[in-house]
Amino acid sequence: MPHKIGFTVISSSGHEDGFSARELMVHAPTVNGWRSPRLCQYPQEITLQLVERCRIRKLQLLAHQYMIASKIEFYISESLPEYFAPYQSERFQRLGYVPLSDNEKTDFRARELKSVYMDAVGQYLKLIFHKNYVNKYNLYGQVALVAVNIIGDPADYGIDMSIPTREQLIDHYMGIKSDDPALNGTYLGKHDSISPLDDLAFDMYQDPEVAQIIRRLDERKREAVRLECYDHAKKLKQAIADLQKVGERLGRYEVEKRYAVEKEDYDLAKKKKEQMDEYRLRVYQQLELHDLLDAQLLIRKTELPLGSVSGTESSQNSPPEPADPPQAEPLRAEPVLEEQLVDPTSSEPVVLPYQSPLSPQTQPTTSKEVFPKENVEIVPYDERPLPAICKQVDEAVAFVEPEVIEEDVGDAPRTGNAGEPEQLTQKALREASPVVEVFGETLVSGAYSRTWSCREEALLAVYEKLMEVSVDTPKEDLRNMLRAAVFLVRRAIKDTVSSVFQASLKLLKMIITQYIPKHKLGKMETSHCVETTLPHLLSRTGDSSSRLRLLASTFIQEIALCPEVKPLQIIPVHLAKTLKPNSPTHLAMSHVELVESLLVAMGTENSGFTVSNVMKFATGALEHRAHEVREVVLRIIFAMYREHRAAVLEYFPLDDASARRTVRYKTLFEGFAKIDGKSSESEVRAQRKAAREAEKQTKEEMKVLKSHSEALKLVLQAEVEDEEVSISLLTGSQVYEATAGNIQEELSSVANYLDNLCIFCGERNESFTEEGLDLHYWKHCPMLTRCEHCKQMLEICSLTEHLLTDCDKRDSFGRCPRCREAVPRDELPRHIKSRICNPAKPENVANHCPLCHENFPPGEEAWRSHLMSRDGCKMNQRRTSLLNKTILLQPGKT
Repeated sequence: MPHKIGFTVISSSGHEDGFSARELMVHAPTVNGWRSPRLCQYPQEITLQLVERCRIRKLQLLAHQYMIASKIEFYISESLPEYFAPYQSERFQRLGYVPLSDNEKTDFRARELKSVYMDAVGQYLKLIFHKNYVNKYNLYGQVALVAVNIIGDPADYGIDMSIPTREQLIDHYMGIKSDDPALNGTYLGKHDSISPLDDLAFDMYQDPEVAQIIRRLDERKREAVRLECYDHAKKLKQAIADLQKVGERLGRYEVEKRYAVEKEDYDLAKKKKEQMDEYRLRVYQQLELHDLLDAQLLIRKTELPLGSVSGTESSQNSPPEPADPPQAEPLRAEPVLEEQLVDPTSSEPVVLPYQSPLSPQTQPTTSKEVFPKENVEIVPYDERPLPAICKQVDEAVAFVEPEVIEEDVGDAPRTGNAGEPEQLTQKALREASPVVEVFGETLVSGAYSRTWSCREEALLAVYEKLMEVSVDTPKEDLRNMLRAAVFLVRRAIKDTVSSVFQASLKLLKMIITQYIPKHKLGKMETSHCVETTLPHLLSRTGDSSSRLRLLASTFIQEIALCPEVKPLQIIPVHLAKTLKPNSPTHLAMSHVELVESLLVAMGTENSGFTVSNVMKFATGALEHRAHEVREVVLRIIFAMYREHRAAVLEYFPLDDASARRTVRYKTLFEGFAKIDGKSSESEVRAQRKAAREAEKQTKEEMKVLKSHSEALKLVLQAEVEDEEVSISLLTGSQVYEATAGNIQEELSSVANYLDNLCIFCGERNESFTEEGLDLHYWKHCPMLTRCEHCKQMLEICSLTEHLLTDCDKRDSFGRCPRCREAVPRDELPRHIKSRICNPAKPENVANHCPLCHENFPPGEEAWRSHLMSRDGCKMNQRRTSLLNKTILLQPGKT
């Protein structure tokens, strides 16, 4: 009986760090597999040595989701050359090659499992990988292989089997064929069958320890069948079925635990480990209860820790899944080797969903389970305990039967052959009876099929049928075909598979832009098409997949602007309806962006958009809870204000001071003022504050001058007393004139002191005239910097506030709540999540530099020390030039 053949990797042409070819020797849910070096030359190759000389029956390859080779060649040999070199293959016999899918249909979210049947004898197998498919994710032109599985027999197995056994002779005498369906799945007559436990998919989903238990139980089941102990065999079969689900769940926990360790969330990792141990213990206890546990595993069970672990996990801590999980269907391409040793009809390509290395291929459904006094209906399946007590001693363990779903690897239809759509249900027949009358049951069955490729092919078949319809066809038949096609399009728009969704858009666009104008069916049919499909298209603009959102939004814009739909004004009127404040963020964002773009393209004249309906929409959307939605709405309002100022102002509280004090309306009216070229309220307040500061400074200077005057008067009186000079002739007015003269001299000395001095950095230079100071401020002053966005000169200490409030690009910046710095809005979410910024301290505790992001003591003098000293800010380039200048001047001073 063919079985899994062990192998070792003896050579490879190279690998990326952490992705050695030796990873292929292990089959487990958490393996990384092999990757070629970055920017490598092709072909790349790997050579495997089997544990013994074997006859290979089946070869399985699990490809990467985007590092995909265009084809893989196979060579086999009995022995290696004496001088083995990576590209020397004189003794290797070429078996052929197998092509791989480029994976574009699944948006690079699925892994392809290739299963190729062959009949080749040897001990060394060489895989040669040709150049990769180019895609946006494979930046370094690599190829990768996640796992490889070899199934076969020892080379002399066929010789031994050529002698008929006693059982074979009896079967031959009784007329029983070895491939009799009645014997399917049993031990008898299955010498050439391959056990599903040797399949690569089994190991890639299962916890390794549980997989070993399943294999041991399978051996015991076959032995029981041989001894005709069918009750025991039935019990073992049921145990194996349930353990497969247990292994999948434990494997999923292992992946989640490793993901938590990578994210350094050790609390979650510990929780997952305890959860695995507790679940494993319960399973082993159940197996022990029914005498299904081996002695070694019984010892292992007693060592497991007991702990109460919650059965539910927060969705916030689980590993992220792709935004658009594909409905994994088998790719129908035939992975045949182009040589004579491979059977083309035996190819078995399978796409595995890449949510994690072990997304289960089957989903459990509730069945007749035995739970002691527990409400089964309200407990999620994954959290239900295994039954501890059975009603009868000989009764097998109550297990749940798996239900095949759309993502099943085989994707077997309910009726019909593989690759053909299954028959319509009664409900589907009633629902689609008008469509069946037009296109036939076969085509409609494809549109309703559980296989996404059948659904896509059905839509493309409708596309071809409509393109081939003659212009002489009666109008009634044309309308019936149109209505039936729109019915299928409306259903396909809601499909979660990207390729089916795109096929529905292609068909709808052809109907609107080609079919209706060609057959002159009129505006009424165009209106029917748009009105029937538009609500579903708008709902797809809120899809969790960004790719599908973009496809839906782009299609709506194209249709709205096409000459057949634009005069009907259907889409603008529908878009201008009120947006609910609590609508989902993705949906609301796409909605307002559609309004914004179409408003620019169509205007408000005979387009369906009016000042009234747009402003009602905008004022309602301004209440939405998402900040990014409100920003787009503000842009819409400002665009409307530029065209219709008076009409727009009617929708806002001009006289309600309390309403205008809110942040939302304050931003709105400041934008209006900026459009009008007026100073906003914040600018007026800043000007008033500057005027008050200037007035305060003038008063302080007058106070200083007055104190100087009084001091001079006291000095003069002291001189008079010391010298005993009679100055009685001096009148009070003369003293005042003398004092005023001295004050004038003091003021002139202060003015002379401020000449040739930089008031920011304190540097004095004779070249600092009015023009020289401007040059110094512009290029050299270490206390100043130039804004990269508006080119304005400002103090470094005020750079953050400038970017947030005064800069021309202030709308593109946001404040980080941790470091309090200005960060571009498109980088702000990533900046906050990365936690790489240095947290800022309160202003009364420390200053925070926007250049080097360091905290230092508070106060203005601390700013000067930080920005100018030798050990100060390392990111201030002007400080470096100042230090170099000082060093050059020191020898001269000496």
